[in-house]
Amino acid sequence: MELIIQEIAEKIIKTSEENLISMLEEKKDISEFIKKTREMLDEIGVDIVSEALRATDRIVKKDKSRKRDWYVERKADHKTIATIFGTVEYERTYYKSKKTKECRYLSDAIVGIAAHEKMDTMLKAELIENAIDISYNKSGRKSSGEIEFTSQTVMNSIRELDSVANDAVEIKEKKKKVDIIYIEADEDHVSNQAGKTIEPKLIYVHEGRKLISKDRWELKNKRCFTGVYRKSEDLWLEVAAYLEEAYDMDRCNRIYLSGDGANWIKEGLNWIKGSQYVLDMFHLSKYIKKATAHMPHTTHIMWKYINANEKGFTMELFDALLEETESETRKETVKEAKRYVKNHWTGIQNNYNEDYHGCSAEGHISHILSDRLSSRPLSWKELGVDQMARLRVFRENGGNIFQKLLDKKKKNQKQMRIEELDSKMLEKRANKRIQEQMGNIGILNTGKRTGAYKALHSLRGA
Repeated sequence: MELIIQEIAEKIIKTSEENLISMLEEKKDISEFIKKTREMLDEIGVDIVSEALRATDRIVKKDKSRKRDWYVERKADHKTIATIFGTVEYERTYYKSKKTKECRYLSDAIVGIAAHEKMDTMLKAELIENAIDISYNKSGRKSSGEIEFTSQTVMNSIRELDSVANDAVEIKEKKKKVDIIYIEADEDHVSNQAGKTIEPKLIYVHEGRKLISKDRWELKNKRCFTGVYRKSEDLWLEVAAYLEEAYDMDRCNRIYLSGDGANWIKEGLNWIKGSQYVLDMFHLSKYIKKATAHMPHTTHIMWKYINANEKGFTMELFDALLEETESETRKETVKEAKRYVKNHWTGIQNNYNEDYHGCSAEGHISHILSDRLSSRPLSWKELGVDQMARLRVFRENGGNIFQKLLDKKKKNQKQMRIEELDSKMLEKRANKRIQEQMGNIGILNTGKRTGAYKALHSLRGA
């Protein structure tokens, strides 16, 4: 290993000098120097990883405990694995257990390389991270190490990770004491491959906003939740569980729940104790604009009544609009707006509370979900929408894709070891029961050595 490190150091110095001289003499752009440096480092990375794997195989081969329990079945079996540096090729030894007769590449097992594994975890993480922002196809072509992967390979990596739970990112500070908690919710509308619509929901919790630059605000301690849910109460239960763990809810004086008035959002009032609903003014504005589009001079009057909490005058103005509207289609628009305003009047007026600062759900939907799922002419499967939405929220919450993949891999390996151990224990127990049962067979306990006696006695192992 020391020899190859020395060779690598010499290669870095020599190649870097050559690239620098070439850039200066040929007046090349610094970007070309950076590109060549990156290529060199990738080649070196491949060499280092390959040598590390070969060195591990040599160590295992010389190990005394290995010699006691395993013998060499085959030497120098070839293996390739894709990494962020490029394709790594190496050879390793295949061993057979002296006790169980099972066969393994022991050096691969030590470093966590599964029998049919063809891609390193870090490279999988890179493919997934790329796919969070760009298509599977582009993600496969953008990977490190000059290796291109198909859309299917990228999708398989995401499927292997599975749907990331909303509580995957650890809560940094628990049982916080805050005066007000804000909850905002909305949903995206994504086209599926059957021409229908999938609606991933988004809920986020925060502690208010803070000014970070001129006219730019940031939500304090934001935490997002998402997914495609058959029952919205399942999502609200996750939010409620988070609130109980993250905050001292008995010390919280007010909880605002904001949204567009959809039933699934208002259902949160049943799960979040003490919460009060606030209608998102963005959606209210759309209804008012549609209702008064044919009589624009009434728009400011409508807002004047709403701002003054004059529900009666607001309803009378809607009635006047209906009387002056001839088109049946337009009348339906006005009626719909009237129902919307009437049903959400309390939620509208809560916008004017001094400690409420507005709802940004529409912007969050666009930034977190729509930018990847619905703003492009793509069609998705429900599983794909759920997994992608959760991945984007996982990143938004500060999650680490590589660490998540690594944790899942270690968990799977541990489970496999448990299952192997259970299998061996069951085998031992079964053999013991057989021995006990064989011991109770009368013919084995007589002195007469018939053919049946010999056959059964051999089964007992006596």
